[in-house]
Amino acid sequence: MREPGAGDRDRRPRGTLSAAGRGARLPGAHPHRRRRDRLARPGADLEQERPLSADRTSDDDIEDLLRRHAPQVLGALVRRYGHFDPAEDAVQEALIAAAAQWPEDGVPENPRGWLIRVASRRLTDRLRSDEARRRREETVAALTPADAFVAPPPGEGPAGLGGRAPSEDDTLTLLFLCCHPALTPAAQIALTLRAVGGLTTAEIARAHLVEEATMAQRISRAKRAVRRAEFRRPEPEDRDRRLAAVLQVLYLIFNEGYTATAGPDLHRTDLAREAIRLTRAVRRLLPHEGRVTGLLALMVLTEARTPARTGPDGELIPLDGQDRALWDRTAIAEGTTLAEEALAQGPAGDYQLQAAIAALHDEAGRAEDTDWPQILALYELLVHRTPDPAAALGRAVAVAMVHGPRAGLVEVDALAGAPGGHHRLDAVRAHLLERAGDHAAARTAYLAAADGTLSEPEARYLRARADRLSP
Repeated sequence: MREPGAGDRDRRPRGTLSAAGRGARLPGAHPHRRRRDRLARPGADLEQERPLSADRTSDDDIEDLLRRHAPQVLGALVRRYGHFDPAEDAVQEALIAAAAQWPEDGVPENPRGWLIRVASRRLTDRLRSDEARRRREETVAALTPADAFVAPPPGEGPAGLGGRAPSEDDTLTLLFLCCHPALTPAAQIALTLRAVGGLTTAEIARAHLVEEATMAQRISRAKRAVRRAEFRRPEPEDRDRRLAAVLQVLYLIFNEGYTATAGPDLHRTDLAREAIRLTRAVRRLLPHEGRVTGLLALMVLTEARTPARTGPDGELIPLDGQDRALWDRTAIAEGTTLAEEALAQGPAGDYQLQAAIAALHDEAGRAEDTDWPQILALYELLVHRTPDPAAALGRAVAVAMVHGPRAGLVEVDALAGAPGGHHRLDAVRAHLLERAGDHAAARTAYLAAADGTLSEPEARYLRARADRLSP
């Protein structure tokens, strides 16, 4: 297996492949193209590695492999060298090297070790070329044993190297860094999607409906803010709070993907799936953490309904009007098992309770079969734990389904003016007014909700409901 040498500089345009391996087929990274920047010139410092098999691995397999290993490689470099920005660039170069070589030469037996080694050499080469950092790099090189640059995967190094190679997956540590308390929630989301999720700056900008230059500045500011942060997991006394921030960011990413807050599309599949992928990665590292299992269950159960959420022309279909035969029953079975496991892993927290509610919705074969009394009981527990306005609004709907629309309207009116009140409050009020027979007031509320949302599918749906109630 060929490997690019330390002096073999990649002359690609920067930013063509994101640091978390968004895929071997991003613009600027073509696995089957004979590249000018071929990665191993004659005479370069190469090392032979045995491929996993004689058959060439498929592009999709390689893409999945890069996505899985890239945040771990970035974490290993940041842990060893610091320098978040140069480390990210070095990982990008290693990923492009892999995307160009592996389809032709085969995947190395130790793909992460290969990526860490190539990225480390690219990074040290870059640091040495920077006069301002030359002295610092020479000191690091003098103190680092030569064999430390041959990095095995966590837990797989020889006994004598256990202290030099990462002993654990650095993905979670990288997530903690990206969700550092010094960053705003918007910056945490952007940096997480860039450094851990592997989305390019352009993709993140499109997902948030902002200009690419604006998003690039946001990510750059976030990197500067955490530049001096120590790359390590939080101390035990701070762990719960920091983990809560990580999970909140993953949940925000999922929510934006499942129901986009603005724009022409109801669902942004890439964001929702990326949030689920990252949450699965966290659960692999924290398999007994009930909050993580609960969040994953909630995401899987919610995403299972996606095939039935829109009609043939992209129109929104509400939960009670969906064709449940289209729901993903395999995902529902997985999510239900996860929800049960989450509840068994400790005291029921916010994500565990929301997952249990989602499971009750998904298990109902028809809308009228939904166990609303049990859902209301779970919402009572949830609103007792959290001041989240969305939980309070969900409870109001459950009250209406158990005790009638007028009882639900009382709960909705009590939420008016509460922090976080928005078009969804008007939408629920409109629905309950319609069920109560007050069509004129319902029409007014539907139109108010339509005016308050930036989501085009939601606005069309709400206006269509209002039009149905026209005198």
